[in-house]
Amino acid sequence: MKLNELRNRPGATHRAKLLGRGIGSGLGKTSGRGVKGQKARTGVSIKGFEGGQMPLYRRIPKRGFAAIHPLKLAEVNLGRLQDAVDGGRLKAGAKVDIEAMINAGVVRRKLDGVRVLGDGELKVKLDLVVDGISGPARAAVEKLGGSISIVPRPAPQPGPKERKKKAA
Repeated sequence: MKLNELRNRPGATHRAKLLGRGIGSGLGKTSGRGVKGQKARTGVSIKGFEGGQMPLYRRIPKRGFAAIHPLKLAEVNLGRLQDAVDGGRLKAGAKVDIEAMINAGVVRRKLDGVRVLGDGELKVKLDLVVDGISGPARAAVEKLGGSISIVPRPAPQPGPKERKKKAA
């Protein structure tokens, strides 16, 4: 195949309709927009407009918020850690941090850290160094005599507005 032989797949592109070329074309005069008015003009944005009635998105109550920069933590279940120990990729009683989990194939990539969840059964003592752990997972690790160290998160850096206020 050569560059000059490249073509779009059949049906992937459509020819633009020629509008406003006389009434005989079927798309003349109003060009398929109906009659006059706001919707016949360009730049119309009335998607949330309900004829003057209070729109639905303003009538219903608002709850909670969405984090602007949520942490993306890799989730690891206790069963996955046990499988890695059974396969010889992790040593029982050893310190298990994110690097060890990546080398063992338990976690694919670093992301913002690792959170251990309690699904599955852990049979060996592990010393975990993680960014988060669920209650059942914590209980299971401590029951076997393992330790848990939570990695402290760095303090959020002030944005440009906050830096400007501080300087003034």
